[in-house]
Amino acid sequence: MTSVASRLKAMPWIWSYVAAFVVWLTAMIAASGVGGSAMISAALTFSVFAVLVGIGQMFVIASGPGNIDLSIPAVIAVSGFVAMKVMGGSDAMILPGLLLGLLSGALFGLVNCATIWLFQVPPIISTLSMSMIIQSITISFGRGLLITPPPFLAFLTTYRVAGIPISAIATIVLAAAMAAVLRYSIYGRSVLAIGQNENAARLAGVKVWRTRFLTFMLSGLFAGLCGVLLSGMSGGASLDMGNEYMLTSIALVVIGGSSVSGGRANLTGIWGAALFLFLLISMLNSLGVGSGWRLVLNGLIIIAVIVVAGGDDS
Repeated sequence: MTSVASRLKAMPWIWSYVAAFVVWLTAMIAASGVGGSAMISAALTFSVFAVLVGIGQMFVIASGPGNIDLSIPAVIAVSGFVAMKVMGGSDAMILPGLLLGLLSGALFGLVNCATIWLFQVPPIISTLSMSMIIQSITISFGRGLLITPPPFLAFLTTYRVAGIPISAIATIVLAAAMAAVLRYSIYGRSVLAIGQNENAARLAGVKVWRTRFLTFMLSGLFAGLCGVLLSGMSGGASLDMGNEYMLTSIALVVIGGSSVSGGRANLTGIWGAALFLFLLISMLNSLGVGSGWRLVLNGLIIIAVIVVAGGDDS
């Protein structure tokens, strides 16, 4: 029993998958076993966007206490607008639009960290302020227009292979690559070292601010990618299409087994947490629970996970 408990403690991410399975099983029992595969397929499709922003947020949170990116929803919106504007509905412009969408996300991530560095303001304040600035830019840039995405981009975001969305397959591969970066690269080890003890990391020769700049740019890059793909699936970019991902990105990091105090990250749990939240929301929707109560439940889940994991973070 002690050995099993030790193994489970070493794999905190496993509980997100257990929770996702329990919710799915509960929904299947309520539906008399109907629509199980369709629910999983839908969960994989829509979890892609949450996983993308969750990966970026995880790197930011892992870099130390107080580090969090609240500009993600605004970056999603502006990157989607930039990409759709450049693409102009043409398949031939997908690659340039994608690149500029990613570039805009990374640029805002760079500005986020530059503000923190230059003015010595807490990341929460800096990224929240930047979010308001980005939203103003998006309003001026979009002017209420909904530009139809190129047909091939829309096709890619919905295409399935053996019932599995190709976007989910690509995101799983991308998540595995980022897990390797976190575990084996100098950059990934630097992020965790800074999160564990910034002063010790600096004395050990870690370039703290260079690592932070890269981390916030990475978060912006993933938010930008989410914005482009979300625009492709939803028929265009809209100002509020990223709103739900601010709380969701934080929830994924916490539920996925990463430490909110930094220094410990579990990218494996991001997917499990995304599936859990989607399945939970789907079940609540089927029960007629309003969006306000769903947000309350998400907040309570985050608090509960932090309280349960509190002993491990101390």
